[in-house]
Amino acid sequence: MQPISPEIIFRGNDAWEEALPQISKLTKSPLILGRSISTHELRNKIFKDLKNQNLYPGIANLQFDCCDEDISRIKNLILKNNYDSVIAAGGGKVLDSGKYISESLEIPCITVPLSASTCAGWTALSNIYTRNGQFIKDVALRSCPKVLVYEHKFIKTAPSRTLASGIADALAKWYESSITSSSINDGLVQQAIQISRVLRDQLLIDGEKAYKGQFENNPSWRNTVEACGLTAGLVGGIGGEKCRTAAAHAIHNAITQIITPNKFLHGEIVGVGLLLQLRLEKMKNNNKLADQSIKQLLLLMKQLNLPTTIAQLGINVFEDNNIDKIADFTCRDKSEIHFLPFEIHKQDIVDVIANFEKQKIKI
Repeated sequence: MQPISPEIIFRGNDAWEEALPQISKLTKSPLILGRSISTHELRNKIFKDLKNQNLYPGIANLQFDCCDEDISRIKNLILKNNYDSVIAAGGGKVLDSGKYISESLEIPCITVPLSASTCAGWTALSNIYTRNGQFIKDVALRSCPKVLVYEHKFIKTAPSRTLASGIADALAKWYESSITSSSINDGLVQQAIQISRVLRDQLLIDGEKAYKGQFENNPSWRNTVEACGLTAGLVGGIGGEKCRTAAAHAIHNAITQIITPNKFLHGEIVGVGLLLQLRLEKMKNNNKLADQSIKQLLLLMKQLNLPTTIAQLGINVFEDNNIDKIADFTCRDKSEIHFLPFEIHKQDIVDVIANFEKQKIKI
């Protein structure tokens, strides 16, 4: 079984209003799940609109990330109040939590992304973290969300930082899938890789315009947010696990193990992982285009005000054994790093990070 996409997708400036009749057919007592204070007013609007449809919604907020503590608490709340669906409205952690909880309780999940920071509103996958934001594992789900509502008016309210993060995360689809899956003799996988290539090109062309431009009459913004939230999800749906992640996400998962005062977004960390993956490809696989790819990525990342080193993520890799902690977690058993078509050992990760952070690697 391969879950590819949500059953129904609404997208555009009136997607939420268009989705309300469908949602009313699907649920009578939905729980609206969110987290961020900054999206509180949007969730209130969702609540009022559902009430106007003669539904009986409730509201609950995550306290931490997509973690066991929050998942257990929300599941108990749903069971106690007989909610019959989850409407996950927020960023990636909220969407992942809603999907996981819905599947556990066998009730429908409706995803309403409130930013373009990830494709979590699409996928049949939930990433599980500790309450402090340390990655634990990803869980493959039996199905994608029942309904995805990609309302542009909601996404327009998100900080531009979330769009930059989404661009970095979506770019990873090409850089990871093209190296892990190019030799797989499966038509759907190859088609997914080609979609990810077009996705990359579109983001390289439109990403800066979308980030810096106004929303109205800006096709670059529309194309970019849908690339991040929809097309990136489609690539993973068609291509499967190996079209989702490789070194960039493996390094992301390892970096989250280091607790820092300031929290960084998923795509911001993945972007740094992409630069390191390309260095690994040159070092271990003789990729002669790696330097060119890094320069192309760096130019866009600087235009988007994205971090480009681990130090810019608030971590000194040369203190507190941090470089070893990152390398150990990156190379653990079942890590995505082992999807690469060449062997990677702990010392490879230590060397590439040390040289990169010391800027011995000229870029």
